Amino acid sequence: MNCKIHVYLNNEFYSQDLADKQHEGLESQDNIKYHWEDEIQITTTVERILQHPASQYTLEGFDQENNPFAYQIDDMYLFEIISPNNPTIYVGASNSILDDCQYIAASNNHTITIFLKDFEPMSNPVPGIFIASKSFPKELIQ
Repeated sequence: MNCKIHVYLNNEFYSQDLADKQHEGLESQDNIKYHWEDEIQITTTVERILQHPASQYTLEGFDQENNPFAYQIDDMYLFEIISPNNPTIYVGASNSILDDCQYIAASNNHTITIFLKDFEPMSNPVPGIFIASKSFPKELIQ
């Protein structure tokens, strides 16, 4: 089985009522539902997916002087994607910016859908990971 991840940034000003009344239930140029959407596809075989609603995420990498760093980000909603013979992949968001999420497992496909709130600034340091600005390590901000 493979896995598709869909991430949407909600538009807090979207009005379904307006869409219903003036555009047959559809969004319009002046009434968009999402500011943006992103799709990630995991093409390796996915064995299973675990959900961690209140977890820690370790943001790891190298700074500008090539020194390694690792910071623990608290209160994350993470999906752990487990594949045989491949490293585990995490996708998710800080709970403070998460509006909703869904996980559906079908016969040949896993689908993860994440809806993000649009009124709090966030960072996307790694594909599939969205961290609220207030939770982002200050040491990495220049």
